[in-house]
Amino acid sequence: MTKRSYFTIAVLNFAMLFSEAQDYRWQQKVDYTMEVDMDVTTHQFTGTQNLIYTNNSPDTLHRIFYHLYFNAFQPGSMMDVRSRNIKDPDPRVNHRIGNLKAHEIGYLKVNKLLQDGLEAEYHTSGTILEVDLAKPLTPKQSTTLNMNFTGQVPLQIRRSGRDNGEGIAYSMSQWYPKLAEYDHRGWHANPYIAREFHGVWGNFDVKLSIDQDYTVAGTGYLQNAQQIGHGYAENAHPRPHQGKLTWHFKAPNVHDFMWAADPDYRHVQAQVPDGPTLHFFYQPGKETAHWEELPHYTIRAFQYVNEHFGKYPYDQYSVIQGGDGGMEYPMATLITGHRPLSSLVGVTVHELLHSWYQMVLGTNESLYAWMDEGFTSFATAEVTAHLFGKHANPHNQVRHYNSYYHIVRSGIEEPLTTHADHFLHNQAYSVAAYSKGSVFLRQLSYIIGEEAFSQGLLRYYNQWKFRHPEPNDFKRVMEKISGLELDWYLEYWINTTKSIDYGIESISYQDDSTYVTLVRYGDMIMPVDLAVKFEDGTKAIYHIPLRIMRGSKSQEIIEIPWHVKPDWPWTNRKYVLALPGTPEEIQYVEIDPSRRMADIQWDNNRIVLKDYLKKKSP
Repeated sequence: MTKRSYFTIAVLNFAMLFSEAQDYRWQQKVDYTMEVDMDVTTHQFTGTQNLIYTNNSPDTLHRIFYHLYFNAFQPGSMMDVRSRNIKDPDPRVNHRIGNLKAHEIGYLKVNKLLQDGLEAEYHTSGTILEVDLAKPLTPKQSTTLNMNFTGQVPLQIRRSGRDNGEGIAYSMSQWYPKLAEYDHRGWHANPYIAREFHGVWGNFDVKLSIDQDYTVAGTGYLQNAQQIGHGYAENAHPRPHQGKLTWHFKAPNVHDFMWAADPDYRHVQAQVPDGPTLHFFYQPGKETAHWEELPHYTIRAFQYVNEHFGKYPYDQYSVIQGGDGGMEYPMATLITGHRPLSSLVGVTVHELLHSWYQMVLGTNESLYAWMDEGFTSFATAEVTAHLFGKHANPHNQVRHYNSYYHIVRSGIEEPLTTHADHFLHNQAYSVAAYSKGSVFLRQLSYIIGEEAFSQGLLRYYNQWKFRHPEPNDFKRVMEKISGLELDWYLEYWINTTKSIDYGIESISYQDDSTYVTLVRYGDMIMPVDLAVKFEDGTKAIYHIPLRIMRGSKSQEIIEIPWHVKPDWPWTNRKYVLALPGTPEEIQYVEIDPSRRMADIQWDNNRIVLKDYLKKKSP
């Protein structure tokens, strides 16, 4: 082989590697067209689905997978077994699936599946449909999958179903054969056991036929409002006295489609200035007054979130009574409505914030539940504090910190790298995803500073929306904003269950200086802010960065003098800090007065010098 041939091969290999390196974050695309007919007497439905699937991956696909979520609601299903045998069963599920009768179970059955007019072989395995394609789907090509399916709506147990605890007829989430996600990590055809989701972005065109007395709400924009009425349009055409109406929805660039229906829904609309139109669907009753106040709070929430976390990209959002608590979906949420006002506002805010941290960013929440639930929980606390005027608190995440401390003491904590389906305890999953995920963010503001943190949140959303970000993507945004290395933070907080415990070991005096000896008792490393208040009433902050950070955060409180001290090597358990003056001139010293560091043992973080000196005196 000639030198030129070797050179040519080398160039081609490099080009291929470079191309793959640049293209590894490709995304698949789906376009659903569905027509569904619902029988409200049997709670069964028939449907057709036309799915155009575009393979943007570099791989040739020979098999594909669909989720058939309703099959989980059958005695003996994986969800049934898991819900009964986990160490702390969810009381909303527990034995309820196992007790369902034939007319109460859920199912999805695929009756026919064609690929570009050719019959494809398929097999149902629990909540997954396994499909052998009739012909391979090569990179950058599209194929059309035509399906006929039937289903039965289960008695509402978890998230989806009919006749929920508040009397809502249909909460239709995870209701249709949904194509599983295929990304650079491969297929994500996880059996449904009541945890989290991952989906493919695309467009939905859905027609739903149902008894004309039912009002339908859900994902997408209603295309025939004038024909439908039901509060969607003024001067709508009169409806027939009997029969069905067909509701036509289109939803662009979403990764799921949910709907709900009830004959007693009251439908109210509101407008966010320079934002989306809001739709509220609820049954009038004892909580009507709270639902009438909800639009005011929801408008203010959208305005705050648009400013601080990024702009909502759709023109509509719906708050719908249904389900079994609160559950997020594209452009809408299902929430239970029999709540005090503060709870109704709180659950609404939490679910609408998922439109940022799941419906738009689209993280694989099964793998990284903390990036979905945790970020949403953090933002919920910030927004509700704004709505109810509670910014006087030291910070708004106290509940999440306390939950984290509790799980550490319990001994059942598992690392955040645990897949959502595989936690040994429901409580361990819940605290990890919601509370420890929220603390992750609040603590990050301590590490890099509030200003950089706020800028980073906005940049993260704007840079990664509609792109399925992963932990390193978030980390790199925050590193570029702050100029600091943050690998160590994720490696400790996400990959392990090591905890933080810093303390003040001793205070001594020598050569006109007071020496404070700090100790890292815990196994997780952190930078340290040490606050000092002097007897003359002045204060100062002494910031000790970690050497591994390769820098330090900027001064946060301009009114208080800020001193950056030599960095702390993580291998050293102790650090001695020299302060000016004698111990008698100091009122107290305190590690992290902001309480943003999740230190599991706070009683060794503060020393009042008079008390300390009194104990040391003979």
